[in-house]
This record gives sequence, C-alpha cells and structure tokens, in this order.
Amino acid sequence: MTGKITKKRLVTSFNNLTAEQQEEVKMLYPRGYAEVMTRIDKPNGDFFYVVPYETDEISYLVKIEVKVDDGADDDNNDDFYGDDEIKGADELVDEEMSDEDM
Repeated sequence: MTGKITKKRLVTSFNNLTAEQQEEVKMLYPRGYAEVMTRIDKPNGDFFYVVPYETDEISYLVKIEVKVDDGADDDNNDDFYGDDEIKGADELVDEEMSDEDM
C-alpha cells in the first residue's frame, strides 16, 4: 500500500510545548507572530489565536496569548485632567470674574 502519510494534527497551548519546542517556535518567528496568527472562533463566541508549527510527525496550531485592547478601561474617564485639576480650573474662573465683569 503506497499512500501519503498524514501528519497528526493538534491544537495546543504554547506553554504545553516542551522547552525545546518553545525555542523552535520563537526561532521560527523571530519578528513575532502578528503576520502569521490566525483567529479561531469557538461556537460559544469566545476566540483564540494560533500560529502554525510543524514537526516531522505533528502539525500543530499553537495557541498564543494575545492581549486585546478593547478600549474599555474602567479607570479611564476620557478626560485628560483628573478631578482635582478640573476643580482647580473652576476656582480660577471664579477668581478671575468679579462683580465689575458681570
């Protein structure tokens, strides 16, 4: 029987690879993963990103941790100035205005 041998295909986390495999992945993508990453959408709406990695026996999709900036910072009020600085500005306006100006 002559036929093409198919590689085993696995999805795994980068952290689950051996230290040697992790180094191989890093060497394979010395400039980072941005250009080769693929987004995988799960049925429940979640998603993760993977990069391809091949060995002689296995074709991996390696999950890569990605920080996604969704712009939803609870601590950020879209204001450049803090509350103290804004109150200070109000006081300056009050001091500059006198009864003569009104």
